[in-house]
Amino acid sequence: MSRRLPTFSAALLLIPVLLAVPGTAPAQAPAAPRVVTVDRIVAVVNDEVITQFDLALRTRLAVAQLSRQGTPLPPTDVLERQVLERMISDRVQLQLARDTGIRIDDAQLEKILTRIAADNKMTLPQFREAIERDGLAFSRFRDDLRDEVVISRLREREVDSRVVVNESEIDNFLKSSTAQGGNDELGLAHILVRVPEGASPEQLAERRGRAEQALAQIKAGTDFGQVAAAFSDAPDALKGGSMGARPADRWPSLFADAARTLRVGETSVVLRSPAGFHIIRVVGRKVGGSSAVVQQTRARHILVRVNELVSEAEATQRLRILKERIENGTPFGELARLHSDDGSAARGGELGWISPGDTVPAFERAMDQLKLNELSDPVRSDFGVHLIQVTERRSEDLSAERQRLVARQALRARKADEAYQEWVRQMRDRAFVSVRLEER
Repeated sequence: MSRRLPTFSAALLLIPVLLAVPGTAPAQAPAAPRVVTVDRIVAVVNDEVITQFDLALRTRLAVAQLSRQGTPLPPTDVLERQVLERMISDRVQLQLARDTGIRIDDAQLEKILTRIAADNKMTLPQFREAIERDGLAFSRFRDDLRDEVVISRLREREVDSRVVVNESEIDNFLKSSTAQGGNDELGLAHILVRVPEGASPEQLAERRGRAEQALAQIKAGTDFGQVAAAFSDAPDALKGGSMGARPADRWPSLFADAARTLRVGETSVVLRSPAGFHIIRVVGRKVGGSSAVVQQTRARHILVRVNELVSEAEATQRLRILKERIENGTPFGELARLHSDDGSAARGGELGWISPGDTVPAFERAMDQLKLNELSDPVRSDFGVHLIQVTERRSEDLSAERQRLVARQALRARKADEAYQEWVRQMRDRAFVSVRLEER
C-alpha cells in the first residue's frame, strides 16, 4: 500500500516500562526505556515510501512462490533486494496511473475476483478461504490484484495502444523463418540485466559482467530459476524467470531467433537489446499443426467521446443510464443511432465480425469477457467510453486475409512486449529513488 512521506521522522518508538510495585515493598526506580523498532523506511520512490513491513511481506510471498515451483532460494539479502526492485518498478507505474486518472473501483474488482474464482471452479467465498489458507489476508490479495489490474490498464494506454504495425512488416513476417514455425508453442525462461538510460561505457561493462556472471553460474550447474531470482531485473524474476509458453511468433524476435537453434533445456549466450542484457532458456517446445482457426466475435457498441466538453465521468454516467434503458427494454440499435459518437451509429452500433487484434486492447479485453447478449459496464479506451454487447461468436478457418490479421496481431504483441520493457526502464530511470536497505 502506498504511503506518503510523513511530515516527521520517527522510526523508533520509546516505550517506558514501569515495574509493578508490591503492596508493602519499597518503591523501585523505573526501568530504563526499552527501544522497540516499529517500522522503517527501506526506499523512497518520488513522494512515497516503502517500509520494511511491506518488503518483509512481499519477500515472504516470493519465498512461498519459489518454493511451490521447486526453485532453490537465493541468499536472503539478494532475494530481498530483488523484491524491493520489483516493488519500486510497480510503485512508479502506480503513481503515474493514479496521477492520470486510472482507477479500478470496488464493483469492477469484485467482478474480476468472481471471474478468477470461477476460472478456478470455486465460488467467491471458497476462493477467499483458499487464499487465506495459504496465509495471505484476503484484503491484501484484493489490494495486490487491484494494483496488477491498474498496471495492466496503464500498459494498454501508454504502450500497447501506441504500437503500430505496417504492411511491409507483415509481408516480411509472413516470409520469415520465424513465421514458418509460428504455430510451434515455445516455453521460455528469462534473465534480464537492465541497463540504465544513457548508460556510460563503464556502466555497460559492469552490467554485461553481471550477465556473464549469471551465465557462468548456470553453466556451472546452478539452477536457472535460482540464478534468475538472484540476478534478473525482469518482472518474472520472482517466478524463477519463467515467462510461460506462447506461439513462437508471439515472442520478441530477439528471443525467437535465439531459441530457434536451442533444444529444450539449453541456454542462450548473453543477448543484447535496448533494455539490457538477456539470457534465455528453452523450457518447452510443442510443434503446432497446420490448422489456423480464430475465434471471431460479432459485437455492437455505443461510444461517447471524451473531450474538453465531455469528461470521462460524464461519459461514463451517460452510458450507465443508456445501459439501464436497454436492460428495461429499449432496443440497443435505437439508442446507438441516437447517442453514439462512432461511425457505426447509423448501423445501430453494429461492428460486424471482429477477429483478435482488430480492436484496441481495452475494447477487446472487455468484449472477450462478455457472454452472449450481455452488456458491459462502461469501458474506457483511447477513443472514449464504450458500452459493448456481444451478439454472436464463431470459429473460422484462416484465409490469406485472416493470416495477415493474425500476423498483425503477433507482430503487435511482440513489439508491445519490447516497447513495454523499454518504457518501464525509462520510467524507473527518471523517477527519484532512494534505497535505504543498507541503513539497517
